[in-house]
Amino acid sequence: MHRNTNKVSEGTQVPSFYISFLMDLQAEIAAIVEDSFEDDHHFLVEVKVSTGKGPKKVLVLVDGDNGITIDDCAALSRKVGYRLEEEDIIDNRYTLEISSPGVDFPLTQERQYKKNIGRELKIITTIDTEMRGKLLEVSSSGITLDKEVKKGKKKDYEKVQLAFSEINKAIVQVSFK
Repeated sequence: MHRNTNKVSEGTQVPSFYISFLMDLQAEIAAIVEDSFEDDHHFLVEVKVSTGKGPKKVLVLVDGDNGITIDDCAALSRKVGYRLEEEDIIDNRYTLEISSPGVDFPLTQERQYKKNIGRELKIITTIDTEMRGKLLEVSSSGITLDKEVKKGKKKDYEKVQLAFSEINKAIVQVSFK
């Protein structure tokens, strides 16, 4: 009998029904997280559920329009953990980790772009070109960058508009100046 499988990581095959189960579980956890926010300044970035052996690991990445504190993450962890236990969402043992995305985590939502207006971004487009520029504007369809252009020994800047659909990866560049 042939089983339909999807490749999850190098050398690992997971049945497609399990992928569907994980997606449903992630959606259910996402709904609980969004329902657990105390205000509308915080938002969900991503939910990941491990597929490895042993206890499941549930990683929830959250952010805020003005950032998020460790205390915010701890309070949210208590609320979400309680709901997961009360509603018996996850079979067996699991580890719940609620965190903010790290500085190397790509921007994935319009709200993340908006909170980073004025900062330097490194963009990899869907056609694998790389560019850097200062984020000037964010709209519902894309962004405007002030991209550095070298003309000989002189630096110049030009405004570049990119649709979100043209962006493969956008990472905020940390400056220590």
